[in-house]
Amino acid sequence: MVVGYLGARLTWLAARPLFALPALARQNFRGRALPTSAGIVLPLAAVLVEGGRALVGSFGVGDGPGVAGVRGLVLLAALGYGLLGLIDDLAGGGGGVPAADGGAERGFRGHLGALAQGRVTTGALKLLGGGVLALLVVAPIVGESPGRLLADAALVALCANLANLLDRAPGRTVKCSLGAFLVLAVAAHRTAPLSGIAVIVGAALGVFLDDLHERLMLGDAGSNVLGAVLGLGVVAACGPAARDMVLVLVAALNVAGELVSFSRVIDAVPPLRALDRAGRRP
Repeated sequence: MVVGYLGARLTWLAARPLFALPALARQNFRGRALPTSAGIVLPLAAVLVEGGRALVGSFGVGDGPGVAGVRGLVLLAALGYGLLGLIDDLAGGGGGVPAADGGAERGFRGHLGALAQGRVTTGALKLLGGGVLALLVVAPIVGESPGRLLADAALVALCANLANLLDRAPGRTVKCSLGAFLVLAVAAHRTAPLSGIAVIVGAALGVFLDDLHERLMLGDAGSNVLGAVLGLGVVAACGPAARDMVLVLVAALNVAGELVSFSRVIDAVPPLRALDRAGRRP
């Protein structure tokens, strides 16, 4: 988490002038123009960290050069979901403004309805691409079991979408992701596979204060990455029964997100409201 944090801070400080471009400006919930898609810093920081590991590994330090095992799958998921989210942020409606593709469509119903009418929205592209990517990253873990493959891929994809549904207020997705990671670290049967996920969560903490204080927006490019790698962490570190329980939970939350506003629910529950607003501007 520490190296992820440092990697994200270095990446953000280096790339911050690029995010000041007018093309990346979107209005947040308060109507302020902020740079969107800043969450792409998360996969970039992961690349920076893994590059550093490869360099020191060539000198015989650490696990050796190269990215293998779950860490490689985490890196692939972060880059893939970051790219899909970036496309949706810039060409679609994910950045907080009306969609350039003509789509005010949001959620599964909106994007699937548009597909039924022969229109491919950026959200539909992310939906389909995210599903295929989820199959790709869980396959090496689950092996030859079609049912398990589909269930675990659904878990990863639904976690990515759930994180996106939560990204409606400054700092909310990072807070929830940190809490979910701590629960996962305590409950997991195996903690070694979580090292790559820790890098991504640490990277999210690297931009957390800027997100919380409304100096940037993670966008889909960041929220989808956080959700996907946490889902992948559940697949890699937990047994089948625990994965099935998490799948049912995130599926229910995704359905709830289609029907009600998470922000309204959070505001209606005092403890959740206090946690959600902690550190935010009044």
